[in-house]
Amino acid sequence: MAENEWLSKDFYKVLGVSKDASDDDIKKAYRKLARKYHPDVNKTKEAEEKFKDISEAYDVLSKKEDRQKYDAIRQFGMGGARFAGGSGSGGFDASGFSDIFGSMFGAGSGMGGNGSRIRFSTSGAGGNPNLNDIFSMFGGAAGQGAQYGNAGGYGYEEAPRPENGEDRNSKIALTLRQAIKGATVSLSVDGKKFKAHVPAGVRDGQKIKLAGKGKPGLNGGKAGDLYLHVTVKPDDTFSMRGSDIVMDLPVTVGEAVAGGKVEAKDIDGNPVTFKVPAGSSSGTELKLAGLGVQRGNQPGDLIGRVQIMVPAKPGLMLKHAAKEFDEKAGDYLAR
Repeated sequence: MAENEWLSKDFYKVLGVSKDASDDDIKKAYRKLARKYHPDVNKTKEAEEKFKDISEAYDVLSKKEDRQKYDAIRQFGMGGARFAGGSGSGGFDASGFSDIFGSMFGAGSGMGGNGSRIRFSTSGAGGNPNLNDIFSMFGGAAGQGAQYGNAGGYGYEEAPRPENGEDRNSKIALTLRQAIKGATVSLSVDGKKFKAHVPAGVRDGQKIKLAGKGKPGLNGGKAGDLYLHVTVKPDDTFSMRGSDIVMDLPVTVGEAVAGGKVEAKDIDGNPVTFKVPAGSSSGTELKLAGLGVQRGNQPGDLIGRVQIMVPAKPGLMLKHAAKEFDEKAGDYLAR
């Protein structure tokens, strides 16, 4: 059966099924009717014609590609469009569509032959054929943005432009150790959980950009970004200064005066040893190279800041010794 005759026949009605019937429903309906009207069973002329119609309907609807073509052409025609050979006034001369439909349905589609034209015109109010519906059935981008058939004729609607998604903002609190060493944190956006890496050396108040984790884009636009606003909790012993880690280094008066080796622990709890030069005062900074923030190939240093400690409740002997020390040290304070 030629495809240009499909507009005049309702195959779904012939088989007694709905337009959204499944392949199994169509097969069952055909078998039931075939048993009733098969020429070997029913010898009447009416049965012969009925069996022919049933076979034609099943032949089209049982094949996925043919069914898609049939639905598309029927949808276009039922929407109020009529087909007329030749060109002239009173309709939309769309000879170019013969090539489009030919590429979709094949050269034998019947939608115009060699040298022929197709004219489309509306049959009344509300009967506006929409090529978008037809093209979309074949997954074609060809129909995107084009809509033919408004109340007064034919128009063109531009395809929606891509829109990028909006950015999001979120807050995250880190310990000083996490900020110094870097950390992997768990986050959630729109109910979806994911992990993100916080780089070593992140500072309080800094923003971290997570590309593509913002709101999704529209019409193919890219997603926005997620910005993490970092808060770093203060630590009682350590602080961060650029790429250096700074800590207070308690020393005795004797160690400050005579010098010596002072044991301490770094931010990971590992033991480290500072060499205190003789004559060190509070505030003197001592450096252990390479034990600071690991940023790339240039790690910072661990800085021990000397803090001379004295007993909270010195006894008489200690007080006497301190006075004797001052007398022997002479006037070394710049007051």
